[in-house]
Amino acid sequence: MQIISFIRSKKISDEQLFMLSVLVVNAGNYIYNLILGRILDPGQFADAAVLITFLSVLSFVAMTFQLVTAKFSVVFETNLFMIFISKVYKNALFVGISFGGIIIIFSKQLQQILNTSSSNMFTVFGIGMPLYFLMSVNRGVFQGKKAFKYLSITYQSEMLSRLVITLGLLLAFNIQSSLVIALGIFFSFCFGLIPFNFKSLSFKTSLGIAQNQLKLVRKFFIITAFYELTQIIINNSDILLVKHYFESYEAGLYASLAIIGRIVYFIAWMFVMLLLPTVVELKKEGKATAPVLFKYVGYITIVAAVIILSYALFPKTAISLLFGESYLAMAPLLWKYALATGLFAISNIFAYYYLSLDRFMPVVLSGIFGMLQMGLIIFFHDTLEQVVHIQIIAMMLLLVFQIIYFALDSKS
Repeated sequence: MQIISFIRSKKISDEQLFMLSVLVVNAGNYIYNLILGRILDPGQFADAAVLITFLSVLSFVAMTFQLVTAKFSVVFETNLFMIFISKVYKNALFVGISFGGIIIIFSKQLQQILNTSSSNMFTVFGIGMPLYFLMSVNRGVFQGKKAFKYLSITYQSEMLSRLVITLGLLLAFNIQSSLVIALGIFFSFCFGLIPFNFKSLSFKTSLGIAQNQLKLVRKFFIITAFYELTQIIINNSDILLVKHYFESYEAGLYASLAIIGRIVYFIAWMFVMLLLPTVVELKKEGKATAPVLFKYVGYITIVAAVIILSYALFPKTAISLLFGESYLAMAPLLWKYALATGLFAISNIFAYYYLSLDRFMPVVLSGIFGMLQMGLIIFFHDTLEQVVHIQIIAMMLLLVFQIIYFALDSKS
């Protein structure tokens, strides 16, 4: 109660409260990953990292529905929005069931390709996918309407339930199994639906959306889906490819490096959540949008610089505190991986900014350099250091081209 009274007395806005909540969620997710790294040996953690990576991939796919919902929550008025949201829920559930079914059907093949100890973890993960897509649409409504209080609650519910359930099962029953981690993820999807507006979940709507408006939705959905695909490639292909090409022990070491090094990206994601509805609203009102871009690029650049410098100066301290001495072999690569992630986070702000304005060239650029990164790793993966260097080169080129596009666009 004292904390709530303090927050009210300081008149913290819903936006600021959401930013604080995101920091707490990211801290919770880090604690979750770090404790898994402490409990499991590098080989077992490599299996856990596959599920964590699958969850990350799923979040990018579902983010397409969330961003589309968020944008048109601002654009569409009340009656039209109710028709729109009903159709989005229906499509999201269909996609979730389809993807979940594919994962379940090919669980054995996934086990073989990714060298995991069990196929059951993919089955449990696939069962939860429809819930995650419904949850993402629900979050899109909150994001678009700037209901940051409710948006904060749904992220907190997902994070806390996954942390408590997974670690509770691991510690209480002393079962170091990837299936336990999959169960924790599944139940977190259930809790992540809190709070949920069941009134907007209707599959019986007979009214349609005008053809010109439907065309706008489809265009934005396709481009956003393509961009989220590039996010999946850039953000997750390295872990999956390392898991495929390297031994489990090395893959586990690399997974720890990725989790520590990606803190920049997770902080940048907080600003992306605030960026999209703000830019759409400013555009709708005919106001300048570039100052918002400059503000968030500045924030991310400062945060990235501080983190990279800290990792360069104290790599062994960071890894020892977070994962333990078993993972110290990754210390020389920590600041380099953080550099690659920082470059990607800054370029990401440019892409989401233009996506909010229905300008899609930065999305195409992300796709090109995402494929370049994946292709280079496939051909050059002699060492983990080489994999990291490739990512730095690809992300540096991506950021340079994003800046060039912005400069040319501003002149025209």
